[in-house]
Amino acid sequence: MSTKRPERHIRRLLALLALPGALGTVILGWWGGVSLLPGLIILGVVMGGSWAVSRILIRRIQFWLATVANLLSGLREGDYSFRARTVQADDLWSDLITEVNLLADHLRAQRLDAREAASLLRNVMAEIPLGVFTFDPDQRLRLVNGAGERVLGRSQEKLLGRTARELGLAICLEGAGHRTLDLNFGSTLGRWAMRRTTVRQEGHPYQLVVLNDLSRTLREEERLAWQRIVRVLGHEVNNSLAPIQSIAVSLEKLLAVRERSPDWDQDVRDGLSVIRGRSESLNRFMQAYARLARLPTPTLSEMSVDDWIRKTAAFETRAQVVIQKGPALTIRADRDQLDQLLINLIRNAADAALMDASPDNARGESMKPEVEISWSQVDSSLQVRVVDNGPGVVPSENLFVPFFTTKSEGSGIGLALCRQIAEGHDGTLTLANREDGQGAVATLRLPIPPGE
Repeated sequence: MSTKRPERHIRRLLALLALPGALGTVILGWWGGVSLLPGLIILGVVMGGSWAVSRILIRRIQFWLATVANLLSGLREGDYSFRARTVQADDLWSDLITEVNLLADHLRAQRLDAREAASLLRNVMAEIPLGVFTFDPDQRLRLVNGAGERVLGRSQEKLLGRTARELGLAICLEGAGHRTLDLNFGSTLGRWAMRRTTVRQEGHPYQLVVLNDLSRTLREEERLAWQRIVRVLGHEVNNSLAPIQSIAVSLEKLLAVRERSPDWDQDVRDGLSVIRGRSESLNRFMQAYARLARLPTPTLSEMSVDDWIRKTAAFETRAQVVIQKGPALTIRADRDQLDQLLINLIRNAADAALMDASPDNARGESMKPEVEISWSQVDSSLQVRVVDNGPGVVPSENLFVPFFTTKSEGSGIGLALCRQIAEGHDGTLTLANREDGQGAVATLRLPIPPGE
């Protein structure tokens, strides 16, 4: 649009405003008996005055429009330092300038916030140990952080613009957006956790890929797990082999004596009995270990929660088991495995309750042993609580570690097996002290099929 067009419109408008005055002058001269010459003079004065006023108004309006245009041009160019001075007057011009100045302040604050956010994002991207890659719609790399450079073994200048296939990351742009991959960068094959999401920039979709190296973490966890297993296995095996070795040496010495005592055969029997007992104990321990290591994949089928809990609770007869009835729910699970899980939890709860029911407890008083079982629906999960009134549990990160036990006759398999069963059903199992009184509470969560 031509910049002169508004001026033409203004001139035409002012001419129209001056037209009534000119017509009035002509009519006054015609009907008022004014002669031609004075009438023309009056008309000329009126038209000249209108022209002079129009020029002043045009220049004033041009100044106003130019001021607003310069301010808006500065805002468009990103220069928010310009400000227009306003007069303390209650008019539209002052209101317009005030709004433009406020708009400049707002845009300036937004740009400052954006710069600070961008600086924070750059610092975070540079510090996080995860490889971050951004690919455009043509699957070309457009952004990579320092960790991503280290993953691929090349600098940013050599990576940007290359396709995902050239970088060995094409598999990351296919399939599910959250999974674990075996990727080979250079000569090293590693295990990586991959997350992919879609972001938009200037209306175009970009793929954001985040890679986390699991190999080092898995190796460290594997090392710690082996240390725990070897330590526990060594402790258990030594507990059995030490007395076996000692008794064997004693029996060897006994047989080497020519003059045997009258009860030497009883000593032999006692020694062999100890050897048999420790051997059986060691055998039970190894069988429990094998059972934990060979837990099969759950065979899922529909089962009633009420029926499952009531039938399983009936196996415990040493302590009173109170069942708090919950909602009628049906889940898909392996009934045999869940029976074993709940039996272990109820047995542990009864053991704890009976332990504190003894007159030798810490308070010197006796309590009636009791186990309470309840269930409810929490969001889309079944929550089963097994509560006892025993002494509670000692907070420890080893509660679910295989072979860890606080019982003198315990194998340390029960809780580890229970958690493994729960996780095999995509559930969770926790054990903590009660908040409403004495004792412990085991909380089992299992998913409920949609529609239940």
